[in-house]
Amino acid sequence: MGPLKGVRVVEFAGIGPGPLAAMLLADLGASVVRVDRPQAADAAAAGVPGHLDRGRPVIGADLKSEAGVETARRLIAAADVLLEGFRPGVMERRGLGPAECAELNPRLVYARMTGWGQDGPLAQVAGHDMNYISLNGALHSIGRRGEAPVPPLNLVGDFGGGTMLVVTGILSALVERQSSGLGQVVDAAMVDGSAFLMSMIYEQRERGGWTDERGDNFLDTGAPWYDVYACADGRHVSVACIEPQFYARFLEGVGLAGADLPDQWDKERWPELRARFAEALAGRTRDEWAKVFGETDACVQPVLSMAEAADHPHIAARGTVRRSGGSVFPGPAPRVSRTPGTATRDPEHAAPSLAETLKEWGVEEA
Repeated sequence: MGPLKGVRVVEFAGIGPGPLAAMLLADLGASVVRVDRPQAADAAAAGVPGHLDRGRPVIGADLKSEAGVETARRLIAAADVLLEGFRPGVMERRGLGPAECAELNPRLVYARMTGWGQDGPLAQVAGHDMNYISLNGALHSIGRRGEAPVPPLNLVGDFGGGTMLVVTGILSALVERQSSGLGQVVDAAMVDGSAFLMSMIYEQRERGGWTDERGDNFLDTGAPWYDVYACADGRHVSVACIEPQFYARFLEGVGLAGADLPDQWDKERWPELRARFAEALAGRTRDEWAKVFGETDACVQPVLSMAEAADHPHIAARGTVRRSGGSVFPGPAPRVSRTPGTATRDPEHAAPSLAETLKEWGVEEA
């Protein structure tokens, strides 16, 4: 199942964006083999895969040994995609760099997932998600006025700028290969990808519609009609009524339609408007507001925890967050019509065995 059925991926084990990329490719139907340290392969065989490691068999290979490198070479020769997330130069020192792999398999798409990229002064420097988004304006832009920047989990660097951009590069190279017959190297860097995600914000700043001060802009909690508010029970709702027709519906819902209020876009009086909204929204519980606004166009929704998310009617109807085998996990995305994928992280999903996968790839298990 899945639109990528028939695509073979060798994933060299890493953390963060690489495993999520491999999981996404597997969800979409690709046949993925994860190459990991022998002890990690033993743990996976014992039934304890990591959270992002589900849905694909693991083969143990010590890449510091000749035998381990030979195992990797045999898989690479049969693969369409290689995905690795080591520091630049590590794969080359193992004899598994792009040049060597192209000799083995000229059609191979060689995807490299790093924080800083394959070149530049910081290419060999360690880092994590928050470091990568520190240098391109993303982290500086996230937070409230007068407060320090807020790390957005690791969604912006690792998974937005990393996973989604390396998968885009892989799929693009696979499409191009149909005409050229050749693979190529994908250099996906989290610092680059998260900067790309900031494209609209950079454009807004260029046009004078955005400042570098946190909490001063219409999407960074500066605007009172784009923020999170506490309710009577201490829980929260999100308010995002940017457009005038949605803003009008919000005012109706909170009982402020026709009230003497500042203009929506009068930035100088935003604090006054915020105080009125906060007072009104504190008058009912989160779930009471959810009933008030329901399926209206007011752009108001309850802020749910991960424990609550799977029970929301819309989330449940689409299987966006699912329950299975005692686990709660996100469903597959994106959706495709004729060849739907599957949530490989579902505990009840039967991942293919290593033996089955190697046989399918034409690689001798020995």
